[in-house]
Amino acid sequence: MNPSTMLRTFCDAVERRNGAAFAALFAEDGVYHDVFYGAFAGRANIAAMIDDWFYRTAEDFRWDMHAPVSDGETLYARYTFSYRSTLPEANGARVMFEGVAIMKLRDGEITEYHEVANTAPGFVDMNFAPERIAKIAARQGAALRARPEMKRHLAE
Repeated sequence: MNPSTMLRTFCDAVERRNGAAFAALFAEDGVYHDVFYGAFAGRANIAAMIDDWFYRTAEDFRWDMHAPVSDGETLYARYTFSYRSTLPEANGARVMFEGVAIMKLRDGEITEYHEVANTAPGFVDMNFAPERIAKIAARQGAALRARPEMKRHLAE
């Protein structure tokens, strides 16, 4: 499957709440690292992430990938993503994010999905209190500092 087709299938599966179709894009041992919910390993867990976790407090998803670039081993694409939040404080707001998807590939399947996402506008869209946003940002910062590639950046 070429990268553009893979990305459209990826986005369509989320929009249609089709976790099985989404998970089929991943290797059996694939891992999806979600910026909000953490890591989901294996096709069954990845499918559940879409069908259960994503749709637990959201509906009417829209996901578009832009300007994909791949060397056959890694696929990068800028994305725009939104959904209608069903959280009480959001009052039905459309919540919008942008980011970059980073996918490791093996034999045409995704082995790892990571993303770098601008989450702050979405938190504002959902009317999160400043203290809640700060707590989430602190958790994201701690996760960043814990990554092996950040070791050199933390050295005194």
